[in-house]
Amino acid sequence: MTLLDLISERSIIIGLRGTTKRSIIEELVGAIDANQIAEELVGAIDANQIAGRGRVLESVLQREGIMSTGIGHGIAIPHGKSEAVKVLSGVLGIKREGVDFESLDGQPAYIFFLLVSPADVSGPHIKALARISRLLKGEEFRKALIQAQTSQDILSIIAEEEKRHPVSAAS
Repeated sequence: MTLLDLISERSIIIGLRGTTKRSIIEELVGAIDANQIAEELVGAIDANQIAGRGRVLESVLQREGIMSTGIGHGIAIPHGKSEAVKVLSGVLGIKREGVDFESLDGQPAYIFFLLVSPADVSGPHIKALARISRLLKGEEFRKALIQAQTSQDILSIIAEEEKRHPVSAAS
């Protein structure tokens, strides 16, 4: 699994508007592709998407309450598991001004990678967290993401980084 398997041009937000941890998470959850939200048997699809996003938000905030997902070096990886999503889903957000995310190093976060998986799935979720963490270790990669002007630029930057760090057969 690569980062490009998790995100698309539509799931990248450059210039996040939020100024707090919660508002950033809300914005990221709001960008989850509607096709990834599990459909309910009752009610209009729009209402189900809103309800589904609410359940996703609740699961991510609940996980965040256990321990901040601000891992340091300007990175936060808010994540959670929810029955409201059908498949592992990701959203990448950039906030050049940085936000206090209660990171382990006490520094603001600039790169936010939201990851949400179905409640009954663990393996891909853990592999995705590990992949994100591994690729974001590179300072030049992080700087390039923060400075990117378009979603397409970000996808190209990620593609180049993926080439430098190919997924092993065991991943």
